[in-house]
Amino acid sequence: MGFPHIPYALPTALLALAVLLKLPTCVRAWRNPEVRATTVLLACATLVLVVITPVNIERLNHWTGVPNFASPWAYSFLTASGATGLTMIMRWREPPSERRRRATRRVYWVYAGIVVGLWVTFLLADVPEPRIYDLDTYYAGTPWMREHILLYIGAHAVTGVVATRMLRQWYPAVGDRWVKSGVVLLLSGFASGLGFDVAKLLAVGARWTGTDWDVLSTVVAPPFALLQASLMAAGFIVPQAGPALRNTLRDQREYRRLRPLWRELRVLAPAAAQARFGFWVPLDLRVLQRQQRIHDALRLLAPYFPHDVHARALAEARARHDDGRARDLAGAVALRDAIDAYTAGIPASGHGQPVGIGPDVSDHVGTISLALRRRRAIATIRQRVAVKKAA
Repeated sequence: MGFPHIPYALPTALLALAVLLKLPTCVRAWRNPEVRATTVLLACATLVLVVITPVNIERLNHWTGVPNFASPWAYSFLTASGATGLTMIMRWREPPSERRRRATRRVYWVYAGIVVGLWVTFLLADVPEPRIYDLDTYYAGTPWMREHILLYIGAHAVTGVVATRMLRQWYPAVGDRWVKSGVVLLLSGFASGLGFDVAKLLAVGARWTGTDWDVLSTVVAPPFALLQASLMAAGFIVPQAGPALRNTLRDQREYRRLRPLWRELRVLAPAAAQARFGFWVPLDLRVLQRQQRIHDALRLLAPYFPHDVHARALAEARARHDDGRARDLAGAVALRDAIDAYTAGIPASGHGQPVGIGPDVSDHVGTISLALRRRRAIATIRQRVAVKKAA
């Protein structure tokens, strides 16, 4: 009985994406045991799905010339990913200590023994007939292959039970909401893996009693495995991609928010040569450059800033708007006058006026930039200020 190949693509792609997201951190911090364990776990889980795809099982058996060679190969990666998953959770839960080091070494030795057992039992078993979909039930009663099957299912089930318990205990202590979401997804993934184990064990046990429950192994179990892989991949992607997406959206908003003021200040010559950033330069660097350009321009405008106009504009704006909106509109009006004075080369009179622009403007460039879009309100305030100044 076949199982569609297409469902394997989604969890495989998600796991591959998780590996790619983790790769830069892995390259920078390979000596970090937590980073190393996470990368190995994701790589092993990806390789498991690559190997167990039916078309790849056929290819591997054909390339090696060994019937059912994909079985110990895939189950070894599955066991290795279980070991790294458990040690990774241990490192997340506990600070570095000799106790933790002993526990992680113990896990690695136990699972290494399981991997050796998988290869030994496979080599001792007589499995001449290649089976793509129903290997577990077809060879459920075959000496040594029976032990091979029980060994991988048992190791996977123990991993799921222990990991689920540890994650449940750790969940209340997690503070960051993105990490908490990742823990929930990982917990759900390990728990769904238990559904795979139960279905497989029931199908194999049924064969021992002469009952045909193969559908549990060939149809019911695979979706649990794919769901586990998808949830675990998402569990690693969300804590990394979530903050990155949040920061990108924040930087995008800031970049657009500063655009009106940046455009107004482009008439000023920069204090130093500006670095030219291409399209692929990170957005946060472009935001930083735009902020620096604005603050450099404000320093150039300081001698031209009309504090008297700013005070009158603030009084006019407060008559029609709340304090925050009034402050931003007054700053926009005064900056427009300062830019005009800079262009004309006429510094503001320094008699009795503060030195510099002042925090009411320099500390609120983002909201003042947004206020520059309110052209009608700015024009009305400028007109009223001009009339009162002339009177």
